[in-house]
Amino acid sequence: MADKALIVIDLQNDFCPGGALAVAGGDEIVPLVNRLIVEHEHVILTQDWHPAGHSSFASEHEGKNPFETVTMPYGEQTLWPDHCIQGSRGAEFHEKLEWTKAELVVRKGFRRKIDSYSAYFENDHETPTGLAGYLRERSLSDLTMVGLATDFCVAYSALDAAREGFSVTVVMDACRAIDLGGSLAAMTSMMKDAGVRLA
Repeated sequence: MADKALIVIDLQNDFCPGGALAVAGGDEIVPLVNRLIVEHEHVILTQDWHPAGHSSFASEHEGKNPFETVTMPYGEQTLWPDHCIQGSRGAEFHEKLEWTKAELVVRKGFRRKIDSYSAYFENDHETPTGLAGYLRERSLSDLTMVGLATDFCVAYSALDAAREGFSVTVVMDACRAIDLGGSLAAMTSMMKDAGVRLA
């Protein structure tokens, strides 16, 4: 189908078991994602791409631990272990991910002072990544999303895509969640309310 695209969110070593911010079972989705890549003519990947010393790292905030929150100029920010640092092995795609067919890799989180969960916008919900314009120019309006983690980067990407007028399906079997304090249930509910299809 000419208007369909698969978007693979952050299937990187640091989000898989053994990584700095491992999502339980993150590597289990790779075979299914590879199958979906084969089935889709158009494939786009996102890649978390932080400079060292990124402001979302707990190590940059004295006395703070990973998974605590702080208030940033753009709102509340969860603090993370140092992860997906530019050029590191942790930032690379999982070695078994067959991603060479991807037409575009969207790097996000590269601005030191602001985090970026969504494939569409930084966490200020204003600074665009350029993905929406790329998809519109190529008439790709029917999107399937998979990857890591369900309740953060996948969900925020799906919500922004729906707000931007795209038709969005999240294949839940091809995602895994962090589930911080009930975040999976909360974000699943938000996606449903926004008209995102959960397959």
